Amino acid sequence: MTAQSWAGWYRDHHGSEAFVITVEGRQLHTRIRGVEYVGDSFDMLAPVTGIPLSDCVLEWDMPLPVLSTGGEVHQATLSCLLALRRPDTDLGLTLHYGGAGYIAGNNDGDFGGALALIQEQLPPGATLQAPFTVNA
Repeated sequence: MTAQSWAGWYRDHHGSEAFVITVEGRQLHTRIRGVEYVGDSFDMLAPVTGIPLSDCVLEWDMPLPVLSTGGEVHQATLSCLLALRRPDTDLGLTLHYGGAGYIAGNNDGDFGGALALIQEQLPPGATLQAPFTVNA
C-alpha cells in the first residue's frame, strides 16, 4: 500500500509551523519541531522520544471520496481540527461536499465516531469512503 499524507498546521504558545501527517500501514507519523510522533489514531500521537503533544492545535485537510447511489465517486474535502489540551481533546470535522458543509465533532478525539455523525447527515445514497486503514 502506498503511504498517504496530508499537510497541515501545528499551533501552540510558541507559534505555528507547517507539518505533514503520513499514514504508513496502520500508523500515523508526523514530525513537529524536530520531534517524531507516531500513533494509531490522531489523538494518540506520541513522541518516539520526548514530551507528548499537549496544549496545541493540529489542523489539516484531506481528500475524502463520497460514493453516490449510482456508483459515482465524488471528491470531497474533510477539514480537521484537533485541539489537544490534556486530559481533554476536542475534535472538529467538516466535510465539504456538493456545495454544503457537514459538521461533526466530539471531545474524546474519536475520529471514526465523528465520521459516522457526518455520514448520518449526508443525502440518502451518499456514502463516505474510508480515508485510510488506521484505527482513527
